[in-house]
Amino acid sequence: MAEAKRTRPHVAATGRRVLIVEARFYEHINALLLDGARRVLAEARADIEHLIVPGALEIPPAIAVADHTRRFDAYVALGCVIRGETTHYELVAGESCRGLMELGIRDRALIGNGILTVENEAQALVRADPTQGDKGGDAAMAALVLLAWRERLAGR
Repeated sequence: MAEAKRTRPHVAATGRRVLIVEARFYEHINALLLDGARRVLAEARADIEHLIVPGALEIPPAIAVADHTRRFDAYVALGCVIRGETTHYELVAGESCRGLMELGIRDRALIGNGILTVENEAQALVRADPTQGDKGGDAAMAALVLLAWRERLAGR
């Protein structure tokens, strides 16, 4: 099924620092996610840093450490978890998401979640491709929208 065409808001992030934390387990899928995220952040004129971690479970701790430094204004989490033959999928998908939500709610970290959780590689490729699902771009936009909202509430 084709995804619905959506319109993204224009969000300016000049001078704002965004850290992309990428679990590069599936390199060819993540390259697509990263392309989409970088494009959206570049259009917003955000300053981008990029960190690669081994897997999706390492993304929340990496963001927690980075957030503690107060060097970054927002974060983009990128990765892919494909269902396999064991229950490992449920653990990785659930715990990586829980970790990101905890950081967002407890620590007020502004995180766009671009960790794909899919049944197979074909689904992942469609969702990651910037010309199709563009979930990397969506995650970057989510982080920028949260950042703009925080700044609006702060009166900036």
